[in-house]
Parts: sequence; C-alpha cells; structure tokens
Amino acid sequence: MTVDTTRAVVAHGAGDLRVDHLPLADPAPDEAIVAVAYGGVCGSDLHYWTHGAAGESVLRAPMVLGHEVVGIVADAAADGSGPAAGTAVAVHPATPLPGDGSRYPEDRSNLAPGATYLGSAARIPHTAGAFADRVVLPTRMLRALPSGLPLRTAALAEPAAVAWHAVRRAGEVRGARALVIGSGPIGALAVAVLRRAGAAEIVATDLHELPRSIATAAGATRTIDARDAEAVAALDADVVIESSGTVPGLAAAIAGATRGGRVVLVGLLPPGDQPVPIARAISRELELVGSFRFVDELDEVIAALADGSLDVSAVVTHEFPAEEALHAFGIARDASVSGKVLLRFGAADDPEGDGR
Repeated sequence: MTVDTTRAVVAHGAGDLRVDHLPLADPAPDEAIVAVAYGGVCGSDLHYWTHGAAGESVLRAPMVLGHEVVGIVADAAADGSGPAAGTAVAVHPATPLPGDGSRYPEDRSNLAPGATYLGSAARIPHTAGAFADRVVLPTRMLRALPSGLPLRTAALAEPAAVAWHAVRRAGEVRGARALVIGSGPIGALAVAVLRRAGAAEIVATDLHELPRSIATAAGATRTIDARDAEAVAALDADVVIESSGTVPGLAAAIAGATRGGRVVLVGLLPPGDQPVPIARAISRELELVGSFRFVDELDEVIAALADGSLDVSAVVTHEFPAEEALHAFGIARDASVSGKVLLRFGAADDPEGDGR
C-alpha cells in the first residue's frame, strides 16, 4: 500500500462488507490527516451491512463506514487550525448544515435539517465514514485528548456523548429512580452517565444475561429480564431512558414510568407508524422526549473520562484488527455475546501515529 492510499472498511450493499484499499483525498487547508487507532462498531454500521440501509438512509453506492473513532494527527492542517501533528484526538462526526432552511433552535445543532454525519447514507453523495487507517477530516471535528487518557478508552467518547445527551434530556436525575430499557452499548453507557449524575437507583433491562451483567458493572443497582413485564411495570421510575429502539421497549418504558415522569427516546425505532400505548402516557401525564445524537456533550465526556468520574470500562467486550472487520461485525450483531466491539487500526500499533 502506498502513502496515497488507505485501508478502509466499506459497505458495498446488503451483506457485502469488504476491507478495501482506497485513495486518500488531498486535504483542504483546514483539514488534517488523522491516523485512526480505534473505531467502535455502531448499530447503524451493522444496519448498513445487514440491510443495506439504516432506517430511511439507503446505500446507493459503496460507503466507508464508521463514526466512533479516535486517533493521532499525522499531518496537521496547512492553515494552522486544529491540533498539531502527534496530538491524540477524538472525532465529532457531525456537520450542521441548513439544508432546506427549516427552523431549528440555534443552540441545538444536532437538529440542523441538512446535517451530515460520518458514515451516513442519508444524503447523496454519501458521507464517507472513518473506519480507515488514515482519514482526512476538517479540524473543527477534532478534539484533542488530555494527556494520560488512553485512546482505547476515548474510543467510547462518541457513543457516551449520545448517552450523555439522553440523560441531559431527562432533566435533573440526582436522587431519582431511573429505568434504562435495553442494555446494549448506549443503554450501558446511559447507566454509567446516570451513575455519575447522581441517580439514587438505576434499574436496567435486557433480554440477554451479558448486557445485564455489563449494566451492573457500569453502575446499575439492579437488572430485570426485559420479558418480565410485570416487574418492569412495577418500577414507578422517575425517568426512563428507552435505548432498545423497539416497540416492546417503548411500551415497557411507558409502563415503567411513574405518574408525571419523563421518558427519553434515544433508541431509533424503524421508520413509519408504530403502535404505542399512548393512552397510558396521556392519563399519567408522561413527558415523551426525543433524543438525537448530541451537540457539544463530547467535550464534557472527554473531560469526565480523563478525570475518571465516568467509568465506561465494562462496555467494551471485544477488539479485532481491522482486517477482521467481517468477523467483528458478526460478533457485534449478536447482543447475547457482545457489548461494544472495537476495530483496531494502524495507529493503535504505531506509536508515531503514521498509520500506514
């Protein structure tokens, strides 16, 4: 492989995941070349592989996957913006754009109607992801990591920011009884964030034993088999984080909330109409609140990971070299055997951050 190409994990269509060698774009003056160390496999990555689509975002051309990445700046931006070469960085994968000009709150850039995200097929041309040994990224996406924060730990910063935003949408949780529906990586990270935020009781549910054990390690005071509907309904939780992204999960979230409670919907349901027990939500005056990606919570997460107040160590269960991406994705899709699965790229094995 020459210096102007890079190894990348590419979804070519449903069931067609490949590790390709692709040309590396010439960086613009405000772009840096980042040697990637770790990338976390997200549910959207799995959907592009298994279905050729993530919700309404349909693959129409091969696309590099990945938006949960950390690495080392190999070549700094020519205009002097952003971190210097050799700096360890996390990546904020969003680009807020006005799109059709629809209104949105100025302080909530995650709701920008034309926003793009690394590794997303929502728009044409698709927005390439960052599962590659080297990627060219605008410096505004890069967040320098504090000295002493391991790259492997920082690899969870992006999904932890999603969980942090969801907990923020829940309002004040100190002293509250919290329920987390679904203990996959986002659910487990929500447990960790709730623990840091001072929730008095954190109950987590899942269908599988492994995610429940991860939730316990992340700070849940107890767990419940998600099939025990009676136990969930008896919880009377002040706040509920619905992270399963399923219709039964949403029904359980509504059932488990106390009268006047708040239910935060962070799990993405399939597109289209969904059957929801809305009468119960109305009669109990529940607040159903959406939570989509995050704004700038990534910066707070990085600081909390660095000072040790946010412990996410239990969430990663597997790590594979990038060339084993297909096997890694197969493990990641089975929630009964895995939590967060990481891919290891060149910079993880290259202390100089060259990543070639």
